[in-house]
Amino acid sequence: MELTLIQKIAVFAIPVIFAITLHEAAHGYIAMKFGDKTAWMLGRVTANPLKHIDPVGTIGLPLFLLLMSKLAGGPTFLFGWAKPVPVNFNNLRRPKRDMLWVAAAGPGANLVMAVFWGAMIQLGHALGGDFGLPLMLMGAAGILINAMLAAFNLLPIPPLDGGRIAVSLLPPGPAGMLARVEPFGFFILIALIFTGVLGFVVWPLISLIAGFATLLTGVSDKLLLSLMSVLLN
Repeated sequence: MELTLIQKIAVFAIPVIFAITLHEAAHGYIAMKFGDKTAWMLGRVTANPLKHIDPVGTIGLPLFLLLMSKLAGGPTFLFGWAKPVPVNFNNLRRPKRDMLWVAAAGPGANLVMAVFWGAMIQLGHALGGDFGLPLMLMGAAGILINAMLAAFNLLPIPPLDGGRIAVSLLPPGPAGMLARVEPFGFFILIALIFTGVLGFVVWPLISLIAGFATLLTGVSDKLLLSLMSVLLN
């Protein structure tokens, strides 16, 4: 079975939008709980995608990558971003400690969503028929995109979430040194992408997160792999 470009867009649209937007909303929610209401006052602590969508990062880039993968006949690799949720770390009750929880909230939300989409695969499998298969494919897309987003953001490179988590956990000296890397973080990521190091590091973590989601929901490895093969070709 091979999906058309329109079918791929239909399957990936909802998982991609909510993976990116709920990731950002989770940052704002946890920041509010620890004392910073900046995101809440701007209306960003919400599941409404319209509050978080970035026209380029949430819609344009994923569509472009889907189109390029279809034209090139290669595998689909989706990536994107939402409008960053503003967090004033100085407003947190204990900024260095609380930074960890605010940063971890985004990947944590993606992990929860990966489990949710695993449950959708099981629901689609139970329903069967014309409705069951699209739901199963959407579930597999949801696991894939959330695992990708969580794994990428857990890299210990500021300003990614993993970088902020590392700054929170490290002693003051090393934490300060790592924090000063933030202005160069984007260029480091570009170098990792073009050297192939990023994929070498991230894909095992993606597999681990996807495996965790399927373990909790009882989705068999064989079923997930068959659905992924349809999505990635």
